[in-house]
Amino acid sequence: MKMGIAGLQWMIFMIAAGIVAPIAIADLYQLSPVETAGFMQRTIFVLGAAGLLQGLLGHRLPIHEGPAGLWWSVFTIYAGFIGVLYTSNIDALQALSGGLLVSGAFFIILAVTGFIGVLAKLFTPTVTFVYLMLLVLQLSGSFIQGMFGISADHLLMDPWMALLSMIVVIAAYAFGRSKMMWLRQYSVIFSLILGWGLFLIAGKAPSIGEAHSWFSLPELFVFGMPTFDSGVITTAIFITLLLITNLVASVRLMEGIVAGNRPSDPKKYKRGGLISGVNQLLGGGFSAIGPVPISGAAGFVTQTGQKSIKPFLLGCLLVIGITLFPPVMNIMSALPAPVGYAVTFVIFSNMVVMALKELKKNHSWRGKCLSCYWNINDGWCGCDVLVSFCYKRIASSSHRCSK
Repeated sequence: MKMGIAGLQWMIFMIAAGIVAPIAIADLYQLSPVETAGFMQRTIFVLGAAGLLQGLLGHRLPIHEGPAGLWWSVFTIYAGFIGVLYTSNIDALQALSGGLLVSGAFFIILAVTGFIGVLAKLFTPTVTFVYLMLLVLQLSGSFIQGMFGISADHLLMDPWMALLSMIVVIAAYAFGRSKMMWLRQYSVIFSLILGWGLFLIAGKAPSIGEAHSWFSLPELFVFGMPTFDSGVITTAIFITLLLITNLVASVRLMEGIVAGNRPSDPKKYKRGGLISGVNQLLGGGFSAIGPVPISGAAGFVTQTGQKSIKPFLLGCLLVIGITLFPPVMNIMSALPAPVGYAVTFVIFSNMVVMALKELKKNHSWRGKCLSCYWNINDGWCGCDVLVSFCYKRIASSSHRCSK
């Protein structure tokens, strides 16, 4: 019974964290309702399969997979090339599928050659602290906007959504710190159910879409065979290098929570890299978004106290299972986005505490504070430079290819 509830909690959390990206990207590429439903189904299916493969064959830690923010950015950039470098939205999506396949192959090569293991040694407690703080700072704006109902179509704050979201945040904090063990362990699922109920009562929950069939298998190469050009290949290689740092940081953080003071297993990084390559190939093959291990899983485990991998594996199986049944998938996709943002906000706030604990592992941690401040400042400012570089590099490479 406890295992089933814990697995259900993982399932709801994974879907809530992964459902926004495919909907947003489908809107950018002006996909039809049927195409949007299929794109969402394939993406969630890949996320569930990716987590299961990592849990069984990869790093073997309870780290769920989510749509990579870097790939989300690339999808957004390429949407602007439709009508300029690509004749249609399908042509652009074919190119992106090719990029995911290139990324998967490059990931596997780097894992086999031992590059990922070398990179893992560079992740000292100070580096991990800076990474976590940058991650929290980068995502905090998205969480606030999501909880307040601010989006591209609605630029003003929705007072009702903001109020209900704050109630969910307070409830999630209270559940996660309750003296009752069962309430603390299942705090995420209770918070999501409470928030969903409040939004239903207030009339702010989206309606449940109508399914066209009861059972549906995800299809391969839905947008056609992938295409390859110099712009896509360059982008995929660059993105892969950044995804590796995300993988290493997520594994290192979760390993510290689950294993405690036991020595780290260097083979986890190689296995995790190999499976990450396979997962990118799955993303390209199923015409979905590339997955990546989510560092926020560490906050989830800290919030619930469930360190066992068995509920996580069950959750991945449940995610895979419900994607095969469109009516169930439509119900899950009706979860109000502000509720997901509110609960995830609480989980990510735990990462600030983890970051400080990482910094304190240095014997001279007080002397490191000033250094970390400048590193965070440089990293935060460097994000704008990095985005500008990506835009220019992708545009110039694709322009050369189109000539």
